[in-house]
Amino acid sequence: MSRSTTQLKMPTAPREATNGIQVISRAADILRAVKQQKTGMSLGQIADKIDLPRSTVQRLVSALEMERFLISSANGGGIQLGPELLALGVAARYNVVERCRPYLEDLMERTGETVDLSVLRGRRMVFLDQVPGTARLRTISSIGEEFPLTSTANGRACLAKLDADAAKALANDEWREFGIKTHWKTLKQQLKDIEKSHVAYDLNDHTSGISAVGFAFEDSSEELHAISVPIPSSRYAEKSESVVEALKEARIALLRELQT
Repeated sequence: MSRSTTQLKMPTAPREATNGIQVISRAADILRAVKQQKTGMSLGQIADKIDLPRSTVQRLVSALEMERFLISSANGGGIQLGPELLALGVAARYNVVERCRPYLEDLMERTGETVDLSVLRGRRMVFLDQVPGTARLRTISSIGEEFPLTSTANGRACLAKLDADAAKALANDEWREFGIKTHWKTLKQQLKDIEKSHVAYDLNDHTSGISAVGFAFEDSSEELHAISVPIPSSRYAEKSESVVEALKEARIALLRELQT
């Protein structure tokens, strides 16, 4: 007995749907490429990275800029992730805030000082969460507030997690933006020390009268975050040792949890 077979013809997607999927895929490729280059990219660099014609990239980038998923840096730093995409990212990363909250609260209980959680965004540290300290004289920042990288404990901690070229590019961009005259050699040595100790310091460098200690870590999507403890400089000397010890213990415990 012979067997007969009937070949089923699978339905094909309409051309419009196929083209739409292709556009979304290409836009996603652009966003991923820009995400990897934290200092910004030119249209030509993006085109080379994702192997598309520059004209195609230009059309897609323009559309993404209209939706504020991408922005063009005003100082010639190239194309970067935009505020709308960052806002969506913050919402998606609520889990990081949620998981870090107990550590912030524990650090505040142990030190009595304000504890902050921030994330590296472009050339800024953006505050995601904060547990205020109990002292009358304390440091308070607003959620969403931005801080520079090279003069803050949380910013320096994140820079120390990057390779030297990426850290140098971000530092030079920041110094150029603020008209600061300084040398990479000095910061480079600081970052090496932070890499060894896992702890970064700000001793009145960003704001006179306020010092800070912090550490950086990566979340599951390789985004750099930092937990830091700002302290009024008037009591920094007496508190720094216990704060550093508490931060180091919190870092070990948090990294262990994030690996699960």
